[in-house]
Amino acid sequence: MSLKTMLLVNTVVAAVFGLALVFVPGQVTATYGITADAGLRYMGQQFGACLLSIAVLCWYATDVAESEARTAILRALFVFNGLALVVSLVAQLRGVMNVVGWSAVVIYLLFTLGWAYFLRAKPTA
Repeated sequence: MSLKTMLLVNTVVAAVFGLALVFVPGQVTATYGITADAGLRYMGQQFGACLLSIAVLCWYATDVAESEARTAILRALFVFNGLALVVSLVAQLRGVMNVVGWSAVVIYLLFTLGWAYFLRAKPTA
């Protein structure tokens, strides 16, 4: 997979989840077996806004040439996905989410590994 493809995949995944969390946070959390009160729906919307920002970042980064800026983008994506992986895994192991929660763990794991690969390999777009 090329870096450009990885960025586009991240764009789509972040946009889909981001839009869902911004517009229907209660339904998203219910899918994961989490009951959402007003505060949790608000936090879900905030997280959705962050995901939409990541989607925009990834979209515009698809044509960024190898540079310190591109490396910074890849590092930020690696850190975000790595931290989200840990948080999701801990929540899943504590029984916060139903079995669908494992999908979040897998998604964050794949993105973490992908960004680690591109940081190490430093391929061209």
